[in-house]
Amino acid sequence: MPRISPALIAFVAFFQSLSIGLAEDIKPWRTGDLIPVACLNRTLDTGEHITDSHGNLQYIPFPTCEETKRPLELRHGLSTTLNCTFTMTDPLFHTFEFYIHNDAPLSCRIPSSPLSNTASDLITGSSKSGSVGAENTAYTPLIMGLSGTLQLSHVHIAHELNMLLHTDPLPAQKNRIESAAAYSISPSTKNTKLIIGDPLTMTFHIRWYQGSYLPANNLKGYHGFWSTLSYCLFAAGASAAICIVYFRGIDLPRRLRFHGSNRLGGGRDTGLPKYNGYGYGVNQGMQSNGYGIGTGLGKKD
Repeated sequence: MPRISPALIAFVAFFQSLSIGLAEDIKPWRTGDLIPVACLNRTLDTGEHITDSHGNLQYIPFPTCEETKRPLELRHGLSTTLNCTFTMTDPLFHTFEFYIHNDAPLSCRIPSSPLSNTASDLITGSSKSGSVGAENTAYTPLIMGLSGTLQLSHVHIAHELNMLLHTDPLPAQKNRIESAAAYSISPSTKNTKLIIGDPLTMTFHIRWYQGSYLPANNLKGYHGFWSTLSYCLFAAGASAAICIVYFRGIDLPRRLRFHGSNRLGGGRDTGLPKYNGYGYGVNQGMQSNGYGIGTGLGKKD
């Protein structure tokens, strides 16, 4: 059996302890933690992305929201609706023209795990000389697909977006954000007409999912609990309405007529014709020489 060098054992032990130490330094996301959103910095003339001196993509914070007086921030693990209102300045207006015309996507990113130094790490990535457009693996890309139309004097922007975020299901990953995306909804009806200087309110319908796949309980054609319950209540109400109409319109009048006829007829109908309480004569069927003789059973005066 070959002997293992003590130096090799020490080298392996060092790297094992180093990896364990780095893993312990990663702080987990907690529910409600604020997640900053930063987007690519682009030129106003062509919409091309801007890189730093090391060739890395340069990110800048999302526009400051009037609601919080801070750039856009998400809350980890909280599915909610978030509004962000900002003024459409001249640089922003021309940048959004690129987004709407699909000349350039609204490419943003969020930290996959909590950052140790958010203020500096949020804007620029890691320094990798010679790697043009290098992306930092500590971040998760967040691409926002904006819909709208361009006019000569103004733009229409679909201001409501669905935002989906997925976290790693493994406990060891400590709620690490795995993937994210956002896209405009109902662009034909939910859009805002804007010119330079107008305020824009972007509404984000945020949903968090654990794991890589979307749940199947909201598929088209699938009936959930509340939809099934509403169908049952509607069917019960319709059945009750039909029963009430039948009883009050058909069954009840028939019962009243039958009850009234019984009271007028003395309580029992014998099948014999009556006139003022006196019965007509009934032929007993006796015949004499071909002639029938009738005998009245009714009262005689």
